Amino acid sequence: MAESSSRRELTVALLLCALAGALALSSSSQPWADVTVTRRAPLPPTSDVLTGGQAAPLVGACGLLLLAAAVAVIAVRGVGRVLVGLLVAVAGGVLAWSGLRGVTGGLDLDVADVTDAVGLGRAEVTTDPVAGWPVLALVAGVLAVLAGLLVVLRGRRWPGMGRRYERTGTAAAPAEGARPARPARPETDEDRHQAAWKALDRGDDPTE
Repeated sequence: MAESSSRRELTVALLLCALAGALALSSSSQPWADVTVTRRAPLPPTSDVLTGGQAAPLVGACGLLLLAAAVAVIAVRGVGRVLVGLLVAVAGGVLAWSGLRGVTGGLDLDVADVTDAVGLGRAEVTTDPVAGWPVLALVAGVLAVLAGLLVVLRGRRWPGMGRRYERTGTAAAPAEGARPARPARPETDEDRHQAAWKALDRGDDPTE
């Protein structure tokens, strides 16, 4: 019963890590902010769209880390698994913070880089957040934090990779209640005679 519960917890943690990583990568490639550059007259204003990877570069990196952590949770045990859980929780915190800033319009955009792109250092830059995709990063962060806490608190009890093909140097112990095998006694002349008659009954030549 305990082993079944541990396997379910391990499966939940792996699914949370994988789902959070996939959501983070999806969010990083989608628009997070509409940028408008107001230039001095007579030049017209220009507009651009910033993706999650441009507005919050750590979102994509955290997504890749979470996908790798889903494999690492199975591969390691003990203290190593706890460290992986802590890393997953930290990545989730970064994702949640980045998504929250994207939703509230608090992204720290480098205005100088945007204005340099149009060749005017005094242009005014305004940003309008696109709320949908930063929310996805926020959800991914919450899922990753939950997965990390689950690994840290319960991960030591979970099974690791199977060791089916490992060889042991000792023979398997007999089952409880089983009779030990009797040592073979030396063959006597009577045994050889009986074996010869049995061979003749089968139609075999006992002299071969």
